[in-house]
Amino acid sequence: MKRIALVEDNDDNRALISALLDDAYELYEYADGPSALEGMMTQRPDLVLLDISLPGMDGTEVLTRLRAHDDLRALPVVVLTAHAMRGDRERFLALGFDAYVSKPIIDEDELLQTIERLLGASP
Repeated sequence: MKRIALVEDNDDNRALISALLDDAYELYEYADGPSALEGMMTQRPDLVLLDISLPGMDGTEVLTRLRAHDDLRALPVVVLTAHAMRGDRERFLALGFDAYVSKPIIDEDELLQTIERLLGASP
């Protein structure tokens, strides 16, 4: 079973995403950037779902640290964000995220298809 790290500080968003993914993936949940980085060092995921607005360390800094780490730099990272103004998608992709999904998640198929595409196959 593929492993996904969900880095999201909002309990409701974590519960929703967990409900969508729990049956198909092994999910590791983190509420902040520092605990996510520490957890991913010991339980390496196959993909990361990463919020931008996090306590302690924002999602762009988490991405920077992932990309700087030899064992984690190739992980596909999906930005999950409420930043959905014109140009935000392009800005986040230019920072090195592999995909962009806006919150609130209205179209769960978009999230599922993005995950499947980045993992290279169905769960």
